Amino acid sequence: MHDDIALTAGRATRVLRERILPAVYSHSAPLTVEAHPLPGEPVPPAEGLALEYMPYEVGTPWGPAWSTTWFRLTGAVPAEWRGRRVEAHIDLGFDVNMPGFQCEGLIYRADGTPVKSINPRNQWALVAESADGGEEVTLFLEAAANPVLLDYHPFLPTDEGDILTSSPNPLYTTRRMDLAVFEQEVHELALDVDVLLELQAELGEGPRRMRILQALDDALDVLDLQDVAGTAAVARAELAEVLASPAEPSAHEVWAVGHAHIDSAWLWPVRETIRKVARTAASMTELIDETDDFIYGMSSAQQYAWLKEHRPEVYARVRAAVAGGRFLPLGGMWVESDTVMPHGESLVRQFRYGQRFFEEEFGIRSRGVWLPDSFGYSPALPQLVRRAGFEWFFTQKISWNQVNKFPHHTFLWEGIDGSRTFAHFPPMDTYNSRLSAAELALASRQFRENRRATGSIAPVGWGDGGGGTTREMTGRARRFADLEGAPRVSWQHPDAFFETARAEIADPPVWVGELYLELHRGTLTSQHQTKQGNRRSEHLLLEAEAWWATAAVRTGADYPYDEIDALWKQVLLMQFHDILPGTSIGWVHREAVAEYARIRTAAEDLIARALALLVGDGATPLVANAAPVPVAGVVSRGAAAAAPSRDAAKLIERDDSFVLDNGVVRIIVDDRGLVASAIDLATGREAIADGGAGNLLQLHQDFPNMWDAWDVDRYYRNAVTDLVAVDAITPLREDDGRVGVQVTRSFGASSVTQRLTLAPGARTLVIDQETDWHETEKFLKVAFPLDVRAEHTVAETQFGAHRRVTHTNTSWEAAKFETSMHRFVLVEEPGFGVALVNDSSYGYDTARTAGEEGVSTTVRLSLLRAPRFPDPQTDQGLQSHRYGLVVGTDLAGATAEGVALNMPARSVRGAAGFAPLVAADDGVQVSSVALAADRSGDVVVRLYEPTGARVSAVVRFGMPVGRVREVSLLEDDLRDVPAADGAVTVRLGGFEVRTLRVTPA
Repeated sequence: MHDDIALTAGRATRVLRERILPAVYSHSAPLTVEAHPLPGEPVPPAEGLALEYMPYEVGTPWGPAWSTTWFRLTGAVPAEWRGRRVEAHIDLGFDVNMPGFQCEGLIYRADGTPVKSINPRNQWALVAESADGGEEVTLFLEAAANPVLLDYHPFLPTDEGDILTSSPNPLYTTRRMDLAVFEQEVHELALDVDVLLELQAELGEGPRRMRILQALDDALDVLDLQDVAGTAAVARAELAEVLASPAEPSAHEVWAVGHAHIDSAWLWPVRETIRKVARTAASMTELIDETDDFIYGMSSAQQYAWLKEHRPEVYARVRAAVAGGRFLPLGGMWVESDTVMPHGESLVRQFRYGQRFFEEEFGIRSRGVWLPDSFGYSPALPQLVRRAGFEWFFTQKISWNQVNKFPHHTFLWEGIDGSRTFAHFPPMDTYNSRLSAAELALASRQFRENRRATGSIAPVGWGDGGGGTTREMTGRARRFADLEGAPRVSWQHPDAFFETARAEIADPPVWVGELYLELHRGTLTSQHQTKQGNRRSEHLLLEAEAWWATAAVRTGADYPYDEIDALWKQVLLMQFHDILPGTSIGWVHREAVAEYARIRTAAEDLIARALALLVGDGATPLVANAAPVPVAGVVSRGAAAAAPSRDAAKLIERDDSFVLDNGVVRIIVDDRGLVASAIDLATGREAIADGGAGNLLQLHQDFPNMWDAWDVDRYYRNAVTDLVAVDAITPLREDDGRVGVQVTRSFGASSVTQRLTLAPGARTLVIDQETDWHETEKFLKVAFPLDVRAEHTVAETQFGAHRRVTHTNTSWEAAKFETSMHRFVLVEEPGFGVALVNDSSYGYDTARTAGEEGVSTTVRLSLLRAPRFPDPQTDQGLQSHRYGLVVGTDLAGATAEGVALNMPARSVRGAAGFAPLVAADDGVQVSSVALAADRSGDVVVRLYEPTGARVSAVVRFGMPVGRVREVSLLEDDLRDVPAADGAVTVRLGGFEVRTLRVTPA
């Protein structure tokens, strides 16, 4: 026979697009439309329904960027439509390729009952399953004119991302607002043809493909293109046999779950996310009602909380669907957060607040962590996942790697302490599947565990901007349930998948260390004020908790649970993986900076109130230290009289340099404001590499191939400008004994002022930097060439540190040209180390340099970027940093210096100081002290080992002790801990985290 594959496929494709799909609606009648454009922010549905409406003609432009228009749609079902399925068919001016990224709406009935969303891939709402004919119809549509920001030519700078700068011109033009007869048989035929067309394209030229093509030809031969509705059934009959042919016994199993992955903010503000969640949840509960087996999963307790507060009418439907087992609360976190930058205590609270909400509202806890889209995953996470009681971990983001293909799909992930968690990456390489034949074939073909495991997960639905699963996708799932040539598809709870996978793979492969994403490396630096606000808020809230726990136990004061909870929840929200990474529109980051300022004010007030209770009335100068290490001579989490002033450090002014000397280290700052020398006086060891100079600001062109705010591409390093010109340099002598220099520089359209200071007795040169930043598409770093032959860097992560090699022997190491840290990064060789500490930076890079004196290591902190998408004003204006060079230290010392820089002691006045509520031996850090979440009055203490060593330490409690228990991160009881004389002994492995619950006697 002749090869007619292309001819048949082309024929079927055109008939599907031009005849079958348009015939899904056979008859239509226009609705009468009235509108009310809101002048400002959205209003609650009850107010929207009560608005005064004016006549509106379909085809009229509507909706300036970020505006809301309420439409009232009225009409009557024609009598001749009796017995037919009638739907409202609405097109607000959609582009079907952009669901979630443009206009969308939520339909309400006149009584305020939500119906479902309207979006580019879901343009209908049910009016009557079987119309009586003549019934009156009244619907209300809350329509949001969200602008398209990620267009067909993506990443172009735009001012539409902030309501303060967006255009007042209407963006959309409605095309239809009709009642229409829905032809179920035509809809089913369209799905039959579409599925078979896609399936044959994935098959080789064997019998199965040829029979599918013949069946398509046979079906189209009997389909009357002028009467599609009347002949759809006979056409479907020609396809029945090929659709009934079962899948092979060894076919891959796809465990599908409905999904929308609604970003809690991104190319839309938080206020719009609240409505996106309502729209999607309304549609998903509607789809659940219309199907027998479909299940939908939604993560992020914050999003459920928004529904409860802002759309209780939608939330009631969600609660019912959860109770029915069809709407699945996933992930057990407050939001799908970034996991690289948040403090370990923040991740604990992501789990605790998330699981508590699910338990209180639905009586369930999530069994796994669901993070499909975060930008890499911390090596501390496996331990936290396990200690929070989770059984599994899910993501797919590592499939975005630029260079290296991850070797596993179902595996064990091992963290820095040796904890392991069972993990799965879907081989479909997407969290927004539409269940296409191509996606299913990819999953089957590239599943790395095919030898031993039978299946993988597929999150199914339009996502990022919401939308979720459609009836077309559930129709595809029915056809692919057992279809020859394709994987088997079924709707399943992820828990069931992980139970099956565990049983199938008795000895899974193991991945050790971070799940580094070889992409989006710029997210460690973009939107500095957002990152700075996060870091400061975390430390202030930990301080507030510690002082209030102490005050509650010592004075009987009422612990401010509600105030602290509310502040933590706001911080956790802003750790969402497009807010903290700095990849949202300007509106989002403008609001985040304002929120951080509010949190700082509220936290400072909490701290002041608690300390006032603890120190009492008086005028004695005191120093309170909330850090988990001694600071300013005061023990951790205690307060004492201010220590006597130490002898001031010395400042020697030379013709071409300044010498700072405090008897511990000697620093030489040259006439360019660079650190020419940094000597540990006890050993005589020089920290700065021969011929190099530290504190060297370097400027790079920064224009990645795509994803501007997200990415820095490796070629940015090819050209660099050293900023060595000085406007002014002056000596500093402070009243507290610090000495230093102030350096001012200008470059491009920007300027920077640095204050380099050395305090008495310190081994850290502190650099306070203020930058007036007005560059475009530039990357600012500060370099320190160090006379250390370091085989690894040691960077702080949650509850410990992570080692990374400094060489680039393989493509895996070469891809890590920008990596993460928290408060410090350390390079060391036996007997000597140098660290860089910081108060608000998360990215750094490392290079090895060979010279006559051997190999040295250059470490550069990433300070500022200036991408123009999605926020064209990223980081513009005044920015502040504090960082320091720690000369002669090790991992314990770097940890202490990093903590001290971020949690400085504070001066207060009162009657007397006080002893800490909790104290631990050296070698163990007390990460947090707070009262238990159940409001019992018990004290919850979190400990961890910070250097990777095994330790046994005594933990002492400054209160009468009744009972001590070890508990999970969610504060569930694990076991009793023997206490004697108000103390317990704990044994910790390297980087191990333990949580104790103490009941006062």
